[in-house]
Amino acid sequence: MLARFFRTAKRPLTSLSEQEILALAISNEEDDGRIYLSYADLLRDQYPASAKIFEDMAEEESHHRQMLIDLHRARFGERIPLIRREHVREFPDRKPDWLVRSLPITEIRDQAEAMEHAAGEFYLYAASRVTDAGTRKLLGDLAQAERSHENLARRLAETHTPDSVRSEEDEAAHRQFVLTYVQPGLAGLMDGSVSTLAPIFAAAFATGDTTQTFLVGLSASVGAGISMGFTEAAHDDGVISGRGSPIKRGLASGIMTALGGLGHALPYLIPDFRIATGIAIAVVFVELWAIAFIQNRYMETPFFRATLQVVLGGALVLAAGILIGNA
Repeated sequence: MLARFFRTAKRPLTSLSEQEILALAISNEEDDGRIYLSYADLLRDQYPASAKIFEDMAEEESHHRQMLIDLHRARFGERIPLIRREHVREFPDRKPDWLVRSLPITEIRDQAEAMEHAAGEFYLYAASRVTDAGTRKLLGDLAQAERSHENLARRLAETHTPDSVRSEEDEAAHRQFVLTYVQPGLAGLMDGSVSTLAPIFAAAFATGDTTQTFLVGLSASVGAGISMGFTEAAHDDGVISGRGSPIKRGLASGIMTALGGLGHALPYLIPDFRIATGIAIAVVFVELWAIAFIQNRYMETPFFRATLQVVLGGALVLAAGILIGNA
């Protein structure tokens, strides 16, 4: 955030000489090549065909970087000025590779095209901002080169990831998404929605006090969320099971557990007991139907079976809470 207040420290594009623009292009190609190699390393074990795309892209970036270095050597000598994209005000920002690690495989593959397209647009924009004819020609040539890179990325994708391979990789990515996020989140949502029904409605009908009921629901939901989150993260590191990062799974499980309980606790912020209870019961059935839908959508559980398991089980727990509260 502080960088936004100090953007004036960056140099404007119009202040760059032709040598500096060429140096910027060299560093750009160098950085992109390293990014592509990091993507290849990330994908090699699970998606070897897509990793091959990024390896070939990195090789192409290295080739063009060498061409730019040869051009710089011929025009300006051996010493290349140190200037990078983050030093120039108008240069587009790029996502760091650690952010891309959390993206689906389909979006990671698209980076090969998106990165080159963004670079080409930058060079076209830069050409429109300078007045020197030689600099404009250089920027135009670079823009054309980046456009050819973009086309190369598309051709490489078609060569190394035909429809059959893409289908297999997309299926693997979907399976990993389900194992890392959907399964723990669904377990948490079921636990939070169902296990807190009895204490919340027992407190509601025993006391008739919406404030006390809300506090019971809040403590039960937060406590269950913390417990489920730690349990999910601690019981399996994901190395052997292949279920992914324990931190991600723990967060998914803990957050969804807390939300499942808070859904029918929050209505008790309403002072009127009957209105609050009516809304809470309606929220409970919405939560249970949502769980049945997620089971059907991601876990491929038949909808009738999921409905019978979740709604019937939740209704029994709800009834138990009401009976205990009225005892």
